Amino acid sequence: MIRSSDPRVPPGPAPEPPFDVWAVIPRWRAAGRRFVLLTVVESRGFTPQKQGVHMLVAEDGETAGTIGGGAIELACVVEARGLLASGEAARTVRKQLTTELGMCCGGEMVVDLERLEAQPRLFVFGAGHVARPLAALAAGTGFAVSVVDARPEWLSAERFPSVSRLLRDPEAAARELSLEPGDSAVVTTHDHALDQRVVAELLRRELRYTGLIGSFAKQRKFALRLRARGFDDATIARLRTPVGLAIGARTPEEIAVSIVAELVAVRRGACPERGWVPPARVSARVEGALGVGAAGGAQGAGATGAVREGSPS
Repeated sequence: MIRSSDPRVPPGPAPEPPFDVWAVIPRWRAAGRRFVLLTVVESRGFTPQKQGVHMLVAEDGETAGTIGGGAIELACVVEARGLLASGEAARTVRKQLTTELGMCCGGEMVVDLERLEAQPRLFVFGAGHVARPLAALAAGTGFAVSVVDARPEWLSAERFPSVSRLLRDPEAAARELSLEPGDSAVVTTHDHALDQRVVAELLRRELRYTGLIGSFAKQRKFALRLRARGFDDATIARLRTPVGLAIGARTPEEIAVSIVAELVAVRRGACPERGWVPPARVSARVEGALGVGAAGGAQGAGATGAVREGSPS
């Protein structure tokens, strides 16, 4: 018999390395996919896989890795799909392979199932002084951040090294981007009139979070102008402004901290109260002072004036 070490015998294929689900998880989350992480946490007797093996099951049915195949894997995939449909965070599957599944192994496996959500997306409209620390902090807390601005000198790789940069007009981007209900947006451009146009586009979609940087005076002017353009009070109230939690923030970095804190609170279901419903009646004198005519609309695109880059007002 020829031994396998004989140089005349070509070597067989190298064994495949274990599948790395940890490399797939960030890709699936960044792609906006919901999926379940399966982990074998216990195995007794003869089982197709042992403790510590992982597998992924996506909402669309795609899988990555394996917990051994056969009836046990099929049962866990069915449970994973049920977990995604139920809204639960986790489940545990315990199966005796022979008596419950008809497998010949004869052992028992316990598999933990954990739902993993898509990485939440945050769109920052405006690349000013507040946007820079805001993008960095939000990325550090798990958001997939995109910063939108038409000015290449502000939207540079040096200022925003770790996030996506969209060199586009913010108003056009707010209108044309494929935004989803789970997305968040913060408006902090260099111009009040541009802020208002971007906000109007964003409020046409019901996002998880829509924030506008500014003062209470700016809040009231914007709300009344939005109402004059046909937005109802419930829609206007979705706008969180002044944006961020009330922590007495003054510097761009502090303001960014307050905004990210509010974003995290909303993401985790804390839902701090913010937003403003305009009063039922506004006098003609107030409408005139705010540049809102009886026919609706602001009297000119520059009615709100400009603001210094990164100013919180």
